[in-house]
Amino acid sequence: MSDPIPVQTPGGFAPAYVSGFDDGSGHLALVAETRPLPVHASPPSVPAALEGTTFGDILAGPFTPAAMTPVFCTLSGDWQGSVEVKRSTDGGATFHPLTVAGAPWGLFSGNACEPVWEEAETAATLWLDCKVTSGTLTFRLAQ
Repeated sequence: MSDPIPVQTPGGFAPAYVSGFDDGSGHLALVAETRPLPVHASPPSVPAALEGTTFGDILAGPFTPAAMTPVFCTLSGDWQGSVEVKRSTDGGATFHPLTVAGAPWGLFSGNACEPVWEEAETAATLWLDCKVTSGTLTFRLAQ
């Protein structure tokens, strides 16, 4: 497209539509290349982290994740055993292991810090099934 835009006959005019915003003094400021529309991306509201320390078996939860935001699992300490992230849609009455294409997912036997899940269902909760055979495990699920 050429600059400036030519106006052709027979009309001799072209309708133009522009957006504007308050310039801070109550006047209209038109959006332009040198004055873009002021926008701000807001992060989603996320729940408090599920965190703790254990030296034995524990089922920690529930963690109710915010929709469409990655959930990170952080495991640390000097421990032996396993940690499995589990999902429930009935308030913790039934637990399902996480899988990807039918293969186990969210199953750990050592320290980790990685995204494990992204939830879309509002009723779903996540739990950590910790089986610590020795040592002390510090765990955290957060967004």
